[in-house]
Amino acid sequence: MALVQKQLLTIFPAFYDALFGEFAAFDVHIMVVETDDAWLMDDCSLCGEGCDPDGKLPTCGAVLDECDSKMGAGVTFPAGKDSSAQRCNVINGRYITRDDPDPVAAFNCIAKVGTDGGIDFPADAMVAAVSPPLLGIDPYPPDGCNQGFLRDDALLVVTIIADGGDPVSSGPAEAWVEALTAAKHGDADAYQVLVITTDVDTAEHLCGEYNPATNRLRTFIELLPEGHGLIESICKNDYGPFFQAAAEAVLERCDAYVPQ
Repeated sequence: MALVQKQLLTIFPAFYDALFGEFAAFDVHIMVVETDDAWLMDDCSLCGEGCDPDGKLPTCGAVLDECDSKMGAGVTFPAGKDSSAQRCNVINGRYITRDDPDPVAAFNCIAKVGTDGGIDFPADAMVAAVSPPLLGIDPYPPDGCNQGFLRDDALLVVTIIADGGDPVSSGPAEAWVEALTAAKHGDADAYQVLVITTDVDTAEHLCGEYNPATNRLRTFIELLPEGHGLIESICKNDYGPFFQAAAEAVLERCDAYVPQ
């Protein structure tokens, strides 16, 4: 995932400008989501600001809260090899807003999640991120990890980047669609999904050896309403064209979106 992470961080400024240059006055929220239930620092020498390179495992002296190791919570302290390995400066809780003086720099910190750790559950993390407990929606306490992230009058854009087909998240894929639709109060026009994943289940694959077992993330995209999902091979050398198409799709969806 080291090359994938580098490509993502390289392309994000152009993607950001393409979207928010069009909607400069919009209240944009950007969150990177924890995909497992652990905060892992295997080597304290990797520490940056917020933990001690000479500290002791497992926390290396970092001051953590329960959201740092909760699946679906916004990431503000990436840990491990090739990560930013520090507490990121995000002004408004666990996600970036227009109040952040440098959204791109903030994204570069929270999105540099590293290349090691436990088993990832991308779809489960997506479902948890927009669930009432983490959003602090009644009847749950109003101090959820992602409190304030999701708004009723805002388009939701989900991006999943996974070098596998997510065989471990609970399912079926139909349940993932239902969770997104429920989070937007039944309005399927209120979200857009982007997926970058392995293509070994396709005839003209770029990744590894062909595997006829259908990628569950591909099934997820195919179950979405027409035009609501885009998918790309994680083995592409350049994600630029994909994110350009993604920006156009998001802009079109946003332009046509009427909150219910």
